Amino acid sequence: MKKPERGMNVPDDLLYTDNHEWIRMIDDITGICGLTDYAQNNLGEIVFVEFINNIVHTKVETRETVLIVESPKATADLFAPVSGIIVTVNRDAEDSPELINDDPYGDGWLFKIEIRDRAELDDLMGPDEYMEMITGSGVV
Repeated sequence: MKKPERGMNVPDDLLYTDNHEWIRMIDDITGICGLTDYAQNNLGEIVFVEFINNIVHTKVETRETVLIVESPKATADLFAPVSGIIVTVNRDAEDSPELINDDPYGDGWLFKIEIRDRAELDDLMGPDEYMEMITGSGVV
């Protein structure tokens, strides 16, 4: 895959939602999740991150809100890409929201989830399908 322009970095080792969240499986049952480069670029400078109260160790369903991010342009809910239990959140991103803009797939990760059903991963987009969506739609 050729290197995309700024705001369209789409790593090959992730799965994506149509709402611009990503998940990287780090073992058989745990995934690390965040906001895509495309979404953070469209939101602009992220200035605030707020996790839903007491979200750690909470069961969530697919597309259930886990946190809210704010920028001067917009406020956006971020959702669980799969059902499971939130096992930890990235408090560094909460304290320093610019991490999401600076490194959305690294230090700007947002939460880890223990997935309930690996079959739900089949409903997510691979990198090629996600790249097609963002280059074809032009909207977040």
